[in-house]
Amino acid sequence: MEFVFLAYPKRPELRMLCFIGVSLAYGLIISGNILIVVSIQTETRLHTPMYYFLGSLSGIELCYTAVVVPHILANNFQSEKTITLLSCATQMVFLIGLGSADCFLLAIMAYDRYIAICHPLQYPLIMTVTLCVRLVVASVVIGLFLSLQLVVFIFCLPFCQDRGIEHFFCDAPPVMRLVCATSHIHELSVLMAATIAIAVPFFFIATTYALIVAAVLKLHSAAGRHKAFNTCSSHLMVVMLQYGCCAFMYLRPISSYHPKQDQFISLVYTLGTPFLNPLIYTLRNSEMKGAIGNVLTRKYLSRKMIG
Repeated sequence: MEFVFLAYPKRPELRMLCFIGVSLAYGLIISGNILIVVSIQTETRLHTPMYYFLGSLSGIELCYTAVVVPHILANNFQSEKTITLLSCATQMVFLIGLGSADCFLLAIMAYDRYIAICHPLQYPLIMTVTLCVRLVVASVVIGLFLSLQLVVFIFCLPFCQDRGIEHFFCDAPPVMRLVCATSHIHELSVLMAATIAIAVPFFFIATTYALIVAAVLKLHSAAGRHKAFNTCSSHLMVVMLQYGCCAFMYLRPISSYHPKQDQFISLVYTLGTPFLNPLIYTLRNSEMKGAIGNVLTRKYLSRKMIG
């Protein structure tokens, strides 16, 4: 049993344009996120919980994009854009699982900022290295566990004879459209999984930031308020981008799925968010800019010495 992807352009020149655009975006995603991970690893002053979570976010996004982007690039030049049932299920497990881990990690980063701003004296005692590692591992494990349960449920349902997926890769909404079961239980299962992975962390982040804003407004120092808001603004921008796209795709009935519109939205959170995250965090963070500058300078000097 195989599925066929129908979203790819039929004209060769459009396929080539698509390949070049996706390749450029993927190259920038890899270089930007690797730079963040390497900078955090090499710069001792960035060995804090906030930057540990940021490095983990970049690592998850590198894995997340690797699940689908190479597959999209390879399919551009294949005459038959097919995928086996098992490969489709595997791709969906890691796509949804790592995407969910991304959402959980953004909620953990909001909690980290809350402790740092609202309980600064207790921060070193609460946000220990052990807790940080456990929180990152838990976000990945829970994300993959939820995803595995959902995908097993979807692929146990009967599929219709039409095996054409109106998409670039195996995602839950377009694959669910091929299910022949008339029961609404399968739609509810997707909504429940999306609620746990998207809605619950988002409301947690919203509550956390409401407490942060209340605490910051009590500060007498204007410089202190500016520093606190500046620290949180980058994270909020990433949250809005990530949760906005994910909520649009998953927190709605499958019947409201519109292929062309949703293909674009899925490309935004598959390529756009991992591409913009490094830019948002580095451009608005002087410490990250300095660390990346140091890494690039060291690489340039080492190449010059070798040459």
